[in-house]
Amino acid sequence: MKPLANLAQNLRWSWHRPTRDFFASLDPQVWDEVGHDPVAFLGSVSTEKLAELSANPDIVNQAQELDRGLSDYLSKPLWFESEFNNADKPKAIAYFSAEFGITAVLPQYSGGLGILAGDHLKSASDLGVPIIGVGLLYQAGYFRQSLTREGWQRESYPVIDPDNLPLSLLRQQDGSPAYVSIPLPDRRTLWAQIWVAKVGRIPLLLLDSDVAKNDEATRLVTDRLYGGSKDHRMEQELLLGVGGVKALRLFSELTGAPTPEVYHCNEGHAGFMAVERIRELMNGEERLDFGTAIEAVRSGTLFTTHTPVPAGIDRFDRGLAQRYLSAIEIPGVTTDQILSLGAESYEGGDPNVFNMAVFGLRMARMANGVAKLHGKVSRGMFHSLWPNFDVTEVPITSITNGVHGPTWTDGRLAELARGHQDPGEHVNTYRWVRPASEGGVSDEELWQLRRDLRLQLVKDARRRVKASWLERGASPAELAWCDEILDPDTLTIGFARRVPTYKRLTLMINDPERLAAILTNKDRPVQIIVAGKSHPDDEQGVSLIQQLVHFADQHGVRDRIAFLPNYDMDMAQILMPGVDVWLNNPLRPLEASGTSGMKCALNGALNLSILDGWWDELYDGRNGWAIPTADGVDDPVRRDQIEAAGLYDLIENTVAPRFYDRDENGVPRHWMEMVRHTLATLGPQVQAQRMVSEYVEKLYTPVAASSRRLNALGHSDTRSLADYKARVRSAWPQISVNHVVSEVGDTATVGDEASFFADVQLGNLRPEDVEVQVVFGRVTPDDTISSFQTLPMNCVGEENGLFKYQLVTTLKQAGPYGYLVRVVPHNDMMAGFTELGLATNAERASDSPEVHFNFGS
Repeated sequence: MKPLANLAQNLRWSWHRPTRDFFASLDPQVWDEVGHDPVAFLGSVSTEKLAELSANPDIVNQAQELDRGLSDYLSKPLWFESEFNNADKPKAIAYFSAEFGITAVLPQYSGGLGILAGDHLKSASDLGVPIIGVGLLYQAGYFRQSLTREGWQRESYPVIDPDNLPLSLLRQQDGSPAYVSIPLPDRRTLWAQIWVAKVGRIPLLLLDSDVAKNDEATRLVTDRLYGGSKDHRMEQELLLGVGGVKALRLFSELTGAPTPEVYHCNEGHAGFMAVERIRELMNGEERLDFGTAIEAVRSGTLFTTHTPVPAGIDRFDRGLAQRYLSAIEIPGVTTDQILSLGAESYEGGDPNVFNMAVFGLRMARMANGVAKLHGKVSRGMFHSLWPNFDVTEVPITSITNGVHGPTWTDGRLAELARGHQDPGEHVNTYRWVRPASEGGVSDEELWQLRRDLRLQLVKDARRRVKASWLERGASPAELAWCDEILDPDTLTIGFARRVPTYKRLTLMINDPERLAAILTNKDRPVQIIVAGKSHPDDEQGVSLIQQLVHFADQHGVRDRIAFLPNYDMDMAQILMPGVDVWLNNPLRPLEASGTSGMKCALNGALNLSILDGWWDELYDGRNGWAIPTADGVDDPVRRDQIEAAGLYDLIENTVAPRFYDRDENGVPRHWMEMVRHTLATLGPQVQAQRMVSEYVEKLYTPVAASSRRLNALGHSDTRSLADYKARVRSAWPQISVNHVVSEVGDTATVGDEASFFADVQLGNLRPEDVEVQVVFGRVTPDDTISSFQTLPMNCVGEENGLFKYQLVTTLKQAGPYGYLVRVVPHNDMMAGFTELGLATNAERASDSPEVHFNFGS
């Protein structure tokens, strides 16, 4: 039975159903008692039982077969090695995140950011992408949620024991624990040991401050996720960033793992990794200067922002940041120089703040948001960092989030799929949803399965509601009604997520009487299952939960709406497959991406959502419904009323009638068309494998190429780039565009030529240091530019200290036209001409009749 230890220690079991089913088959009762945790299971099964199992040749053979399957999975070439052929692809990527949601057994997540990070690692493993995860091991995770008798959220913090989790301690060659340390103010030192989780092929390093080398206060640095004072958060983020880089180096030294070429900072919490990498380079053999070290670090850094609102960004008081950063000694660098990298030194910024997102963006080669709309919102939110450019030119791209199919697809749906597709074909191809006449699954089969999943959810919800009421102080004799709530044949809507105010948990009860009428409709009843945690310090969010629970407690509706406490991955894996409709009603455009609805779509549930996050780009009119938004209504109360009314109208007049429109066989054919369409079209698009492959192709590989060039031995290119930037910054005030002439006829049409001429003063710079551009586009009736193209001008000579530039181009669309001439830095080692944030625009030309325009200023 030795293979069982290998299977239990690798978290692949969390998404590999045959392994989980095998553990469950050994002793179903113990398996349920330990919360489906293989490590705890092996610690709980008696030696007599293990002896009995090891004497059964069928069980021994099955264990060995699963172990061989794991070994094959860990060693065989996958997409990254065998299909992705790009010479610049990275040898290793470090992925830093404050939280990771791999499995409920390892409670190191609070919500979407952590689940996304976990799905990122799992999908990277399935694709063979060489990632190393870096995070913190929280002694109490986030928190366990329960309710008081009055319906208020109550938090508790059960302490986890890492020795009983699927983790192993990183050790020195002599067997002693390996430690990293970071200096703190007042000559204190923060020590951390490193736990390693095996996420398939991906090692995840989790730093833990609960060690005897620390004093009592410092041991508590990793006590809980997103808790404590600003000092506490600062210490956590220093440990994650600075300590995380040191942990990577130690892990590489002890295991032979490759040194990362790409450092992916998943949100700003890990931004201090740049400080440690700068310190390494300046203290290393080459003794790089500060400017060169910055360029070397930037060349290999990717920053992903997940927040659409400034309030979601970590911002530390400058004095606090100075106190902590001054403890990290970098010879030749002042603390003020480090602080300047995170300073809000732009119009509207707060000079007394150190902004972790600003720091992350300034230290990154590339940056991205997590949905197309979020990319647009992020470009607007951070436009102040690039004020001389149009908001569309802000260098933040987007890759839409995805979810890990094997984790979030219910096992019975996967089995149904396997029975209707070619042997060996990956279940996530969704070809099985073709009509039964073509060998696919029938409406009847799929409808019955959807009913089974709904029944599973109803049973689980009844159990959870009853357990919650017992915790709230009710006696068992009062709770017979809990066994009858909800109905496996009633239209079921799900709503579960973190509870900040912008997600509007209580929008559904904006008109309580109307909602009650919808829930209790005799012909077309509806039931809603709700879950979610609010940060303990968010009084408004906690109040929203209490309001929702108070409504759900009412006698007239309590069998049609249920609040399930302690939302976690285990609950989600039953809730999301079991609902018919997933509700999401954030305040647009404040949802960065949102992935819960994606998980539901994988299981054939339909989305009913505000057009925000991922739904804004993937809603097609046949995979669910878009809740109308009251854009432009400034009064938040009035806006909620309008959008709640739109939600009620959709449920009453469209969603419920379609669900209950049955044929003679009791099957809602129109509904099933939407289910099939969702599975066939959304299924492939919401996959995290798609997401990770896009990261590899569009971000990791170009960042790796720049990192390889700018971190080559000697750093000659890096020194050159740093010198160039210093020279350009110093000389830029001398730049001017002195004269612009254009030749574009008033009646110009498509195919005509347009000519532009400019005289440019470059001061101490040369033409090869800059690019002179014509920014050219159509002018709309309101005197704005609807779209524009950026065309480089050619330097054709020099006269009296001015450089002559010209451009001749062919018009590709009808006028009227607007344009400007501008000068921007140019260097092929930069990511793009916006990198320095510098641009000089021409003044209006005195002898040109055409429309000029300015933007971004």
